[in-house]
Amino acid sequence: MLIYDNCLLRYSNSSFFGAADTSSMLGLCNTGNVTQPELFRTQLGALMSNLTRRAAYSSPRMFAAGAADITSITKVYGMAQCTRDLAGDDCNRCLAGPVSSILTACDGKQGGQSIARSCSIRYEVNLFYNAQAAEAAMSPPPPPPPAVNGSDQSGPAGRAENDDATAKIALFVSIPVAVVLLVLLTVALYLCKRKNKKPHEHVQISNYDSEDGTDMGSSESLLYHLSTLRAATDNFSEENKLGEGGFGPVYKGVLRDGQEIAVKRLSKTSQQGLVEMRNEVVLVAKLQHKNLVRLLGCCIQEEEMLLVYEFLPNRSLDKILFVRWICTCSDPARRQELTWGHRFRIIQGIGRGLLYLHEDSRLTIIHRDLKASNILLDPDMNPKISDFGLAKLFSVDASVGNTSHIAGTYGYMAPEYALHGIFSAKSDVYSYGVLVLEIIAGRRNNFAQYPGTNGEDLLTTVWRHWNRGSVSGLLDGCSADGLQPTEMLRCIHVGLLCVQEDAHLRPGMAAVVVMLNSRSITLPVPTPPAYVVSGRAGALGMSTTREAQAPAGAVRGPYVNDASVSDLEPR
Repeated sequence: MLIYDNCLLRYSNSSFFGAADTSSMLGLCNTGNVTQPELFRTQLGALMSNLTRRAAYSSPRMFAAGAADITSITKVYGMAQCTRDLAGDDCNRCLAGPVSSILTACDGKQGGQSIARSCSIRYEVNLFYNAQAAEAAMSPPPPPPPAVNGSDQSGPAGRAENDDATAKIALFVSIPVAVVLLVLLTVALYLCKRKNKKPHEHVQISNYDSEDGTDMGSSESLLYHLSTLRAATDNFSEENKLGEGGFGPVYKGVLRDGQEIAVKRLSKTSQQGLVEMRNEVVLVAKLQHKNLVRLLGCCIQEEEMLLVYEFLPNRSLDKILFVRWICTCSDPARRQELTWGHRFRIIQGIGRGLLYLHEDSRLTIIHRDLKASNILLDPDMNPKISDFGLAKLFSVDASVGNTSHIAGTYGYMAPEYALHGIFSAKSDVYSYGVLVLEIIAGRRNNFAQYPGTNGEDLLTTVWRHWNRGSVSGLLDGCSADGLQPTEMLRCIHVGLLCVQEDAHLRPGMAAVVVMLNSRSITLPVPTPPAYVVSGRAGALGMSTTREAQAPAGAVRGPYVNDASVSDLEPR
């Protein structure tokens, strides 16, 4: 169900006509307080009672609006409305719930609104509706036009004449209608013959229930037409391809108005794509933060499933951060883009975005796949967290989840999640710690890929340098411009605190953000990172073959560790 101030849209797989539905109500209250609450409460109650009766029994459109004087200069305006399929008694019963709810929840407030599926009410101290249109809606319908001369004839002759006229009218009307229906039927059969494709499988993205049963409501993202996105991406041409992820390829597009967009296209062989798309639409559309990528809309048409995002010209962090190893230093200008100032700002921005997901948004969300390729950079090199296909929603009273189907990227996954399927906000904190150390060192947490690393993964290398007091050797040489040694040392310290093996010892993101921005706080001494055993790396690398490298003595459960992005179990 979609509800706006001027209209509503509702659909269901079962008939709801003629039934007053108050099973769920949405309430909104004005933040302003009234000056005379007792008088206001009395006048408002009388007004709402009057409007309820008028909407139910006196208005052909099940609508009533009016006002009541509070003082000589102050009024309260109200409106009550039912859907027109209800009977008067049903409308009266339906409105009773919202009226009672709003008078209690918004007591002493200057305005309020309560919306049920079959009725709604609202009041404000300011006129919020079109008074002229409201008056017209409440007016009785005009009387029928007077009878045409001669139509009121009596007697057998008159009745015969009327019957003859009626038959002629019926004949003249039925013939064109029959012809039109025949043409429409022919066209429909022709189109059905032409269409050989299977009908599109509809995916419900509204009223989506999370794993813990929390109703996430309907998404308000914009629906794009497939032809618009095909034109914007030159029919998803290879020239416009930005990259490929677990969901599928991502393309750059330009809309007719010149706006640049990024279009993520569901791979037709993707097993987890339907769930991931639903995750992204219902989650990202509700999240608003400068360090989270902005979802512009989606498209579910024919056999295509597409997500449309803001376009970020600097693409993902890994394309710049690891270029030293990708292009063997053949592009020094590209590597110089990430000065220390940029890197520190990226570390701070990712931390703020993750804090918003864990604590400051309306929903408590665990990302579960935080990594360099899921951090996008805007023109000013500010970071934005992306790819919420694996994200999990937590209810208010829950903080830890468990799954037997592991999904994510090895090298970034916390040990309790990779080995036992236990995930929480501290799992994201671990991934953040790995990312912080990668940003400083300019290399992936994967010991097998880089020359001169002696077969060590990044966490082992950082821990060894930290114990020797030689952390300056960790810094990627491309980022020394404007280096602040104190900031770098503090970032390494925070990163090591985040990747501690014991999840309870890892700080929360609120503490991490404070640690990064305050030099007066004394940081605790970190314990060894996860997977570091006897001075060597036993880390989970970037593929499933590293599963055997788990720490000695680790208990293995009956869990399936898939590749970078895996199928999700049904919710």
